[in-house]
Amino acid sequence: MSSQPRLTVVTLGVRDFAASLRFYEALGFERKLRETGDAIAFIDAGGVVLALWHWDMLAEDEALPVEPASTYRGMSLAWNCRTNEEVDAAFERAVAAGAKVLRTPSSTDYGGYRGYFADPDGHAWEVVCAPGFEFTDDGRLILKD
Repeated sequence: MSSQPRLTVVTLGVRDFAASLRFYEALGFERKLRETGDAIAFIDAGGVVLALWHWDMLAEDEALPVEPASTYRGMSLAWNCRTNEEVDAAFERAVAAGAKVLRTPSSTDYGGYRGYFADPDGHAWEVVCAPGFEFTDDGRLILKD
């Protein structure tokens, strides 16, 4: 058994399971393990699993109150791209899938390029091209030492 910690699954609490699943599939993510039906969806997110689970069930499982649901959650998910053009294309795809625009793509003070959108439950996503990041041929992010 490895003692190295690994982020393997990010679970998002969703209020309308079907709408959230449609949104993520419209972004181009592929659902796996469909035998879970409408209980939970496991989505291949390129090396990490993105899980969609009913908001109240996730709160109960975490032993946290269902409400209040803060608008700002102190975190974001990121979709790293190789170029600014890829950022624009990914952002347009998200908007076409029904994302709420939080910040249109623009240059950053660190030499990158990013925009933010929110999914149907308000989970924030950053679409970004950041200097110094490299990618494998299949699009996974490489972090240098």
